[in-house]
Amino acid sequence: MDHILAIETSCDETAAAVLRNGTVILSDIIYSQAEIHKKYGGVVPEIASRKHLDVISQVVDEAIEISGVSFNELSAVAVTKGPGLAGALLTGLSYAKGLAFSLNKPLIGVNHIEGHICANFLIDNAPEPPFVCLVASGGHTHLVCVKSRTEYNVLGMTCDDASGEAFDKAARALGLGYPGGPIIDALSKEGNPDAVNFPRAVTERQFDFSFSGLKSALISYINKCERAGEKINAADVAASYQRAIVDALTNKLMSACNHFGYKKAALSGGVASNSTLRKKAAEECEKNGVEFFLPPPRLCTDNAAMIACRAYYDFKRGFFDDLSLNAYPGLRLNR
Repeated sequence: MDHILAIETSCDETAAAVLRNGTVILSDIIYSQAEIHKKYGGVVPEIASRKHLDVISQVVDEAIEISGVSFNELSAVAVTKGPGLAGALLTGLSYAKGLAFSLNKPLIGVNHIEGHICANFLIDNAPEPPFVCLVASGGHTHLVCVKSRTEYNVLGMTCDDASGEAFDKAARALGLGYPGGPIIDALSKEGNPDAVNFPRAVTERQFDFSFSGLKSALISYINKCERAGEKINAADVAASYQRAIVDALTNKLMSACNHFGYKKAALSGGVASNSTLRKKAAEECEKNGVEFFLPPPRLCTDNAAMIACRAYYDFKRGFFDDLSLNAYPGLRLNR
């Protein structure tokens, strides 16, 4: 049996997990800094890095203890190498490299976006490639053809703001707080999604995304209401804004499936926790005869289980990194 310990520190979650044979989650520990950054309206990179330093040993030790696997019984140590915040990534990398060296275990660096895709391999009845996966999070929006568990072809990506970033900016503009995604999702349940006709951007590439124009339209709407002395119905605005994002995401997902003839589709990333997106994607897949796959919300947000899953496939192929492995804040999936 192969046991992989993975560490994830790409943003403001300090996470560690131990997986057996790539799919059996023995432990999955996540320390969130959301409450710390809430008063700033977003993640402060320096604060995030320092907090990772404070808790990473505790998080890793807890993951090992709960897993019932000792450090010496580990087969490899995996860690997120990018993309993400430079200081946050370096904290996890430094710890993982020191641990791998001290244990004389292989070190495996993992692309965070590939980790999100692999969250789908941790669910019951996991999809077998090929399939189309929508990766939607605070920093990334990608439409990916998953050709195998280690091969990906990017069909489209955001030209500007990521979908999760668009949610955060809307919540900030409406004075609702942080993180924006869950707040907008909850408030939208009380509003009318047809109240405001927000735009759906047209992109040069068929499967790319753009959300900056949507954000500008929201700011213009708020300013217009304030100039006219009109009261803003935050629930209606939130519901309408959310529908615009969800429409853009699901329309592109279905368009890619139909264009390339794929009969399987999956979601991943933090925005995949959005209840409206989950429901709309499932409905559209059913309408189009496409089998739909979706990780539980815990595996959609940043976690180390998905990193361990992705690392396992490199471990089986003998693809390891040496101790010169560096952080790559702008790491991308190739188009």
